[in-house]
Amino acid sequence: LSSLHLKDEKPKPDANGAVIKADDNVEKTEDEEKEDRAAQSLLNKLIRSNLVDTTNQVEVLQRDPTSPLYSVKSFEELRLKPQLLQGVYAMGFNRPSKIQENALPMMLAEPPQNLIAQSQSGTGKTAAFVLAMLSRVEPGNKYPQCLCLSPTYELALQTGKVIEQMGKFYPELKLAYAVRGNKLERGQKISEQIVIGTPGTVLDWCSKLKFIDPKKIKVFVLDEADVMIATQGHQDQSIRIQRMLPRDCQMLLFSATFEDSVWKFAQKVVPDPNIIKLKREEETLDTIKQYYVLCNNRDEKFQALCNIYGAITIAQAMIFCHTRKTAGWLAAELSKEGHQVALLSGEMMVEQRAAVIERFREGKEKVLVTTNVCARGIDVEQVSVVINFDLPVDKDGNPDNETYLHRIGRTGRFGKRGLAINMVDSKHSMNILNRIQEHFSKKINKLDTDDLDEIEKIAN
Repeated sequence: LSSLHLKDEKPKPDANGAVIKADDNVEKTEDEEKEDRAAQSLLNKLIRSNLVDTTNQVEVLQRDPTSPLYSVKSFEELRLKPQLLQGVYAMGFNRPSKIQENALPMMLAEPPQNLIAQSQSGTGKTAAFVLAMLSRVEPGNKYPQCLCLSPTYELALQTGKVIEQMGKFYPELKLAYAVRGNKLERGQKISEQIVIGTPGTVLDWCSKLKFIDPKKIKVFVLDEADVMIATQGHQDQSIRIQRMLPRDCQMLLFSATFEDSVWKFAQKVVPDPNIIKLKREEETLDTIKQYYVLCNNRDEKFQALCNIYGAITIAQAMIFCHTRKTAGWLAAELSKEGHQVALLSGEMMVEQRAAVIERFREGKEKVLVTTNVCARGIDVEQVSVVINFDLPVDKDGNPDNETYLHRIGRTGRFGKRGLAINMVDSKHSMNILNRIQEHFSKKINKLDTDDLDEIEKIAN
């Protein structure tokens, strides 16, 4: 597969930013970091070395409820071209993941079927739609037949890597990147069969510059739809591209979340879809022991943390703060005391964040200090202690129960016992904690320093 189709120049950092910083295009106040979804998505891709074994059940809603529901347990059942099967195995996939079991038969069916699918990072969905694209291509036809839209340049590159890996035994297949900075001669037609790019550039290539004949596109993939429509202008551009495509073009849309805005968008661009949704996993706090420590101010919280610290560092711990400023201060103070800590903060580049998480995963760092924004979606199996240096509250100062569950759910995973310690430093934060207790109907016990033996037992 050919890689970037560039005239001796690298794609320039564009509005999508070749290096995504968490604060690109997003206004942030100190106390209210908005998630940069594209950065988060890229981070998840960088830190996923293998597929996540999800226990989520998949719900399949068929366009035609009378047709038999068909799922596969092996890649052989899909009757793929031998060079694609070879590519799949070379990537280390032995059997289809949950989402692939259900999605692949639909995506590869004849006549082609449209699909809207919900799947988190790490569930194998990129490999699934890449396989669908590669299966539909006629390698003898030297023009674009498959089009994949990604929210940013970096995410397009990540998908491109998967296409190259999976297609490496299929040398006739070529790939072009429709990203800003990829300069082509006017009037030139593209001979690559697969084009992957960002909505603005793809729209230009289809309409203004006519590098692509949209009427010849067989498969149209919208990846990370939730990230896509969070970006100004991407939604309209995607809809305009979709309207140029032929009626029988197969439409595949993927999104990690399905809030109303994503559904409305999906229904505009994917006619008569099959739908694959993840049933919400019942998260439980049954295996997690929860405590709180009473303090009067931030310095007392820090002192209490240092007292607990000795008991927990044999295990791995995550410490959550409300703002970047607090996280930075806390990591610096702990380091001054001679503790080894890693800081995961919003102003770090995505690649730097991935490196920190990797070190933490490998056990090179025992304690990770972070904010909510950075910790979304990070699964580290060996975390057995979570400390809320600041309790999670929403922008109105009310308890953020979902974030609380998300934070402390990092521990006690896979049936292990876990430990959550909440730092309380005012009447207000005690009130927040009481409301969290009521919400989950789970008692949170007061922690005395005499309990440290008990803590040590759970932590280790």
